[in-house]
Amino acid sequence: MLLWLNGPFGGGKTQTAFEIRRRLPGSVVCDPEEVGFGLHRMTPRGIRGDFQDFRAWRQGVYEVLDLALSRHPGPVIAPMTVIEPAYFAETVGRLRERGHDVRHFALLAERETVVRRLRERGLGQIVRLEVVKEGQLRRDSFAMGKLDLCLERLRGPEFAEHLWTDRITVPQVADRVAASAGLTLTPNTDGPVRGGLRRVWTGLRHIRLY
Repeated sequence: MLLWLNGPFGGGKTQTAFEIRRRLPGSVVCDPEEVGFGLHRMTPRGIRGDFQDFRAWRQGVYEVLDLALSRHPGPVIAPMTVIEPAYFAETVGRLRERGHDVRHFALLAERETVVRRLRERGLGQIVRLEVVKEGQLRRDSFAMGKLDLCLERLRGPEFAEHLWTDRITVPQVADRVAASAGLTLTPNTDGPVRGGLRRVWTGLRHIRLY
């Protein structure tokens, strides 16, 4: 089974993915962003754009997830924002056509909630660093720039199942995703402090500068 966790940047996809992995024995996280970052590192800075526009990204994600689903004995979790219907069809759609059991969830929240989360994590300021012609570092808040489009697109019926996360914790989001998919997580034994530290560590490990 594939659990594809979609949602806006700052919507809690990565935190939820690793919370599920922690509490679901045999599960594994396969992050489609890794394919994209490899493509970005190969591309000269001046011509970099959205790596999802590369057909190689869509094909690579499909092939890796197809392999993982075919050979890994447990659930596979893919946290990735995809809002272009055509790209969604080339990844999630093709995996379903291949016969895999794909459960898609769009983790949504009100705009104010997402903005607050981005600011708390620093992602609104530290998302992408690029060198401009003058040699100065230019900060480009990719997440903030895409936020409104993400929230609009992901409300569409093709991106169901929708899960609103404004008033629930990361462990509760994981519980609801698992329950909808017919999976049973081990109990969450983290207290507020330990759980908070765990999420800080997960966030630090997945800050990307490119």
